[in-house]
Amino acid sequence: MKLKRISLPKAPEGKVPWWRSEYLWVPLLAVLDTLIIEMFNHKVFTTGFSSLFHFITGNPLALLVNMLLVLVTLAPAFFFRRRAFWYTLMTAIWLIGGGVNGFILMSRMTPFTTADLTVFNTGLDTLPNYMSVGYIILLAILLLLLAGYLVFLLFRGRKCGESLRRRLITGVVATGISAGALCGFWALAFHVDQLSTSFANLAFAYEDYGFPYCFLETWLNKGIREPNGYDQEDMDRIREEVAKDAKETTPQTDVNVIYVQLESFMDPDEIKGLEMSEDPVPTWHELEKNFTSGYLRVPVVGAGTANTEFEMLTGMSSKLFGPGEYPYKTCLQDKTIESVAYDLGNLGYATHAIHNHRATFYSRNVVYANLGFDDFTSLEYMPRVAKTPKGWSKDYVLTGQIDKALDATPNQPDLVFTVSVQGHGSYPTEEMLTDPEVKITSCPDNVNQYAIEYYVNQVHEMDEFLRELTSSLSERDEKTVLVLYGDHLPSLNLTKKDMKSGSLYKTKYIVWDNFGLKQEDDNLYAYQLTASVLSKIGISEGFMTKFHQFCQDEPTYHTDLKELQYDALYGKNYLYSGSDPFKAKDMKMGMSEIKVTGLYQRGDAWYVQGVNFSPFCKVTVDGKILDTTYVNTTMLRVNEDPGVSDYRDVAISVVDMHKEVLSDTELD
Repeated sequence: MKLKRISLPKAPEGKVPWWRSEYLWVPLLAVLDTLIIEMFNHKVFTTGFSSLFHFITGNPLALLVNMLLVLVTLAPAFFFRRRAFWYTLMTAIWLIGGGVNGFILMSRMTPFTTADLTVFNTGLDTLPNYMSVGYIILLAILLLLLAGYLVFLLFRGRKCGESLRRRLITGVVATGISAGALCGFWALAFHVDQLSTSFANLAFAYEDYGFPYCFLETWLNKGIREPNGYDQEDMDRIREEVAKDAKETTPQTDVNVIYVQLESFMDPDEIKGLEMSEDPVPTWHELEKNFTSGYLRVPVVGAGTANTEFEMLTGMSSKLFGPGEYPYKTCLQDKTIESVAYDLGNLGYATHAIHNHRATFYSRNVVYANLGFDDFTSLEYMPRVAKTPKGWSKDYVLTGQIDKALDATPNQPDLVFTVSVQGHGSYPTEEMLTDPEVKITSCPDNVNQYAIEYYVNQVHEMDEFLRELTSSLSERDEKTVLVLYGDHLPSLNLTKKDMKSGSLYKTKYIVWDNFGLKQEDDNLYAYQLTASVLSKIGISEGFMTKFHQFCQDEPTYHTDLKELQYDALYGKNYLYSGSDPFKAKDMKMGMSEIKVTGLYQRGDAWYVQGVNFSPFCKVTVDGKILDTTYVNTTMLRVNEDPGVSDYRDVAISVVDMHKEVLSDTELD
C-alpha cells in the first residue's frame, strides 16, 4: 500500500502558519526552559529522574506556576522588534540560573539563592576549589560567546515587521494573559497546599516547589515580618517575664571564653555504615567523654556557615528570616544588635575575632564591628599558612593566633571567637590522597569513597589541632572555657537516614574548661548555646542571654523570641526605650600593630624591616602600593625603587586578593 505524504495546510498569503505562531511556540519555550531548569534542580544527571517525576506528578500546579513565571519573563518580547534577542536573553538567564543551581547542588546541600548573589565575589574566589582551571576557562569562553551572540541579535537579528501600535497591543495582551494566568494558578496552588512561603528546609522546598518559584521567594521574602500583637505593651510583658524568672548569679568575670567554630566538622562515627582503619577524632571523643557535650541544632546543612555563627553570637534564630537569607549580608551591614561580644565587653572583656580565611568573606570585616568586636584577625594578618589539597587554610595556625589574642590583653579577661576553614568543601570524587592516614574500609552506597576519605582525613587533622589547642590552654595560668562545635554537616550526599542523630541539621558541641566545671550534657539549638555556656560561669549579662537562660520553659518562648528579634532589627526598639544602645566598634584589623623599623638596599632590591608582617602586606610610599614580596614576619622585599631612603617615609598596607586595602599604617 502506498503511503500518502501528509503536509500541513498552507496559510493564506501574508499570514504566518499557525504552527509557527509565537503564541504557540513561546509557551512551549517556557515549558522547555522549565523542564531543563528542573532537571538541574532535581539532579537528574547524577541521581536519575525519580525526584523530577515525583515533582511533576505530585505537584503539577507548582510545576505550572514555575512555567508561567518563565513565560511572564518571555512575554515582554512582543513589545520589541528584535524579539529573538529577548527570547535568547531570558532563556539564557533562566538556564544559567538553573545550571548554577545544579552545579552548587553537586558541591553542597543548600540550593542557589539570591543570597548567593550578595557573596558573588566570594564565590568567584572559591571557584578554583570546586572546578579545574580548564573548566573555568571553558566556562569563560562559553559566556563570552553567549555575550557576543546576544550583541549580534540586538543589532543584527531579524526584525519584527509589525507596527508600533500592533506591538503595543500584542505585548499588553501577551503579558496580561500570562500574568493573569500566573496569579490565578498561584492562588490555586496555595489553596491546595502545592505552594508555600514557609520553607522549613530550603533544599526540600526547592524540590517540592521548583527552582523559579523558590528563587523568587528568596528575593522577595526577606527580613522578619511584624509579629501579631507586636507593640510596647507586649514588649513590656516579655521584659517582666524575664525579670520574674531571672535568678541571682555570681558572675565569674575572670574566665576567658573562647569559641572555635569548626568548618563542616562532625564526628565521622555519626554516619551509619562508615568504617575506618582507625578513630579519626580521638581528641574529640576524649573531650566528649569528660566535658559537657550534646547535639547542636544548627540552621544550615552543607553550607551557610555565617548563619550558625550569627545564632551563636546573637542568641537569635536565623530561621526567622527569609528563606536562604544571610543576616550578615542584609540587616547587619548597617545595624548593631546585642551580641556576646557587647555583653562581655560591658563586663570588661577584650573581644577578639579570628578567621583563617579572607576578611571580606560574608562581610565579616564590616559585620564584626557591628557585633561589638575590638579586633579581627583574618588570613591577611597571619603568617604564611599551610593549605589543604583543595586550597583551604589548615587550622593549625589558629592555636598560635588564639594564644596571641590572650597575650595581647594581659590585664583583661578575653572573649575569642574563632572560625576555622580547613574542613570546607568541595570534596574530591576521585583519588587525591595517595597515602591517607585514615583509610575508609566501608561507607554508605550513596557516598563517594574518595570524597569521604578526603573529608575524614581533614577532620583528623582538625582533631589534632584541638589536641594542640587544649594542651596549650591547659598550660596557661588562666581560667578558660572553650566552646567547640561544628557549624554544619559536610556536603557528602548524606541523607537523614545515614545519620545516627536522624537529622542533617544536628552537629555536636563540647564545652571544655580547665577549672572543674560540672559536666551537664544537653541537646541545644545553636542560638541557645552561648546563654548555656555563660550560665556555667554565672554570667547573665544582656537581655537575650537572660531570656534564653530563664524563659525556655515558658509557653510563649518561641513567639517571644521572634518579637525580640523583630524589635531589635526592624521594629521600634521598645525593649531599649526606643533607641539602639549598641554603638559600632572602631574595630582594629589584626591584633598586633604592624611597624616598620628599617629600610636598606641590597643589589637590585630594597628590604623593609619591621614586625607583624604577613604575605598580604604591601609597602607603600605616599599612598602608592609598591611591588612587594613577603619574606617573613619581620622582612618584606621591594622589587622597585621606593624613591625614599628613610624607613619613616614607608608605610604598610594590608591588601586582600581583590586589591582592597583592609588597613594602612598611614591611617592607623
